[in-house]
Amino acid sequence: MSMTKQGNSLSRRRFLQGTAAAGAAAMLPCSLLVPDEAMAEAFKAGEFATFRNACPRNCYDTCSIKTYVKDGVVQFIEGAQESTFTHGGLCVKGYSYPRKLYSPNRVKYPMVQDGRRSGRWRRISWDEAMERIAGKILEIKEKDDSLLGLGLTKYSGHFGITNYVVEGMMSSLGYTTRFVGTPCWPAGIDAQNYDLGNMWCNDPEDMVKAKYIIVWGANPAWCSVHTMKYIMEAQRRGAKVVVIDPVFTQTAAKGDVFWQPETSSDGALALGMARHILDKDMVDRDFVNSHSIGFDDFAEYLRNNVTVEWAAEKSGIPADQIREVAEEFASADPATVWIGYGLQRHVNGGATVRSIDALVAMTGNVGKEGGGARYGHLQTWGFNYHAMIQSPPEGSKGFIGGAAKGEFDFTDADAASYSNRTVNINKTAQEILDTNDPPVRMLWVSCKNPFAQDFDRPKLEKAFDKLEMVVSVEQFFTETVANSDIVLPVTTMFEEWTVNVSYWHYWLGINEQAVKPLYESKSNIEIAALLSKKMNELSPGSCTFPQEVDTREWMAKEFNKGIYDYFGINDWTDLKNGPVKAKLTSTAAWSNYEFGTPSGKYEFRSEQCAANGHKALPEYKESRKSYDEFRLLTPHTKFGIHSQFVNLDWMQEYYPEPFVYMHPDAAREKGIADLDMVRVFNKVGEQKVRVKLSTNVAKNCLMMYEAWFGKGTDFNVQNLVDDESADMGAFKAGAPGVAIHDQFANVEKA
Repeated sequence: MSMTKQGNSLSRRRFLQGTAAAGAAAMLPCSLLVPDEAMAEAFKAGEFATFRNACPRNCYDTCSIKTYVKDGVVQFIEGAQESTFTHGGLCVKGYSYPRKLYSPNRVKYPMVQDGRRSGRWRRISWDEAMERIAGKILEIKEKDDSLLGLGLTKYSGHFGITNYVVEGMMSSLGYTTRFVGTPCWPAGIDAQNYDLGNMWCNDPEDMVKAKYIIVWGANPAWCSVHTMKYIMEAQRRGAKVVVIDPVFTQTAAKGDVFWQPETSSDGALALGMARHILDKDMVDRDFVNSHSIGFDDFAEYLRNNVTVEWAAEKSGIPADQIREVAEEFASADPATVWIGYGLQRHVNGGATVRSIDALVAMTGNVGKEGGGARYGHLQTWGFNYHAMIQSPPEGSKGFIGGAAKGEFDFTDADAASYSNRTVNINKTAQEILDTNDPPVRMLWVSCKNPFAQDFDRPKLEKAFDKLEMVVSVEQFFTETVANSDIVLPVTTMFEEWTVNVSYWHYWLGINEQAVKPLYESKSNIEIAALLSKKMNELSPGSCTFPQEVDTREWMAKEFNKGIYDYFGINDWTDLKNGPVKAKLTSTAAWSNYEFGTPSGKYEFRSEQCAANGHKALPEYKESRKSYDEFRLLTPHTKFGIHSQFVNLDWMQEYYPEPFVYMHPDAAREKGIADLDMVRVFNKVGEQKVRVKLSTNVAKNCLMMYEAWFGKGTDFNVQNLVDDESADMGAFKAGAPGVAIHDQFANVEKA
């Protein structure tokens, strides 16, 4: 039986029930589907080889997975029982992984396109692909006397630690142009570094201890289903759950209080609550006096500039409700705020996070189990990054430190300190268009789909047209692949070795190769080795990357004593028995009150923040001024992560077509009825899409879920999203964040 037929034999019938209980059975081949009462008898564990995997997607939950293989084929998967976080279950996206592996729509072989966007793809060998790519790299080097014309745009589509080899591969070629920063969370990272000295959150499993929970700009019922059980258990124990979001989400439906403020007014809400807590003398004086600096300055700012009535006017939330929640939050012990990443995707996002941090700190909830300003952490990420740390060839030339972008002088190579040239990943299109001397001539795309994730899609197409060669390393024929010259097939998690940790919980999981790579797909490590071999064949000494690799050994090289000690294991092979959790002395971040700030204390007033061009205090910053009739929101869909998963045929049963969601009153004024085809448009571009009327969105908002549907639709929210920067992000991420939710548009019947 062919692999395609084997993959197609995986049944969807019980998968579509969408429940964790049916999840394992969902992946059984049709021949093994049996009535529930016979399942135990039908399933004989000894018939299967089992493997440990870990979801590598950019998601809070980073689920630990147990994979069952028979006759070299993945039969089904389930969540690892050993992890108290995953707890044996996966989300719907997770249960669809076998279909991703066996999808007939995968990129199966290296291919070249005769004319971008033409769709005229031809299969070529790996050797020919490497010949073309290596030849172009050497041509750039000859033309520019450097490799700054070679650009890398790579992000988080595959978070396996060994996939940092893509950066390592580039370093092994020489000094190149790197697209740096992140569209995800940089403004909030900067904010928490200014306030606390690092981004570090409590173990999410200790949320059951909270007496009061504010979920602020997050939707864990969609985006972190495993954390929801801790929120709901805390609620069962008597905790009050407040959800603050511009959309009435599934999480909001489960809360006790829902606030739907004016989008981007959250900083005013937090400061209004802080002012009321100050007026009621509910400040935790022990914390602010012993473990912080600058509180008196912050209090003075509140008295002189903030009132509850002002916060109510800015946010649209009644003043009496602001006072009530503020008092309840300050009285609860402990109380916590989950700060969502969407919250800081605004021109005032960093300032907003600082305001919420201050609210949590002034009530003494920092360093407390069940408390905390929860945003994320990288405490478990102490790997060697062996794959990433590679040396350039001798004599490599690059960007000269201290020069402005585009200013290069190679006349004094011995005195120059060369480095990569960095440009802002959140302004990809503009950076490609503007960068010269030398221009970006060739782009390598990996673990990322720029046409689904980067901004101002019409401009991005113009930018790609400027490039001389685009190479995409992909699993599917995405819109970015359509704008590429060469596509290289890359492995899924079942076909490679790697290791994964979370930026939210504290579990570590190994990812074993469960099946041989299908078709001609290769891991990023193997691709790097192939390129190195061809580079050195054409020009000896032009690439330092090893030409022979063992991916299992490369994965093992990522571990060190620090990792082993932190997780209480003797060797990485211990992880074959299941995931392990870090040995925490406390589930609370900052429990010893030793902060990473210059003062060593929590900083209500941050001179570091001021030195970087922001306010020293967490003051209110105005939102972006509207440039169209409606605010446009483009959050993640429930059953996809950017362009991943929704394109699978199984997942399309949940989300068969895109919609723009609109309030009925606003639609009535525009003469628009439910399910009408409409044209959503603004200064960036336009998108035709069917409308769904919903009171879940505010009257002044339009909402379109960000997702890619594969063939049959031209839907792309990036047709309407520009690259306006957030206020923070450059301090720790290397470039400002992006104001994804500070977008505006109009709508009319198509």
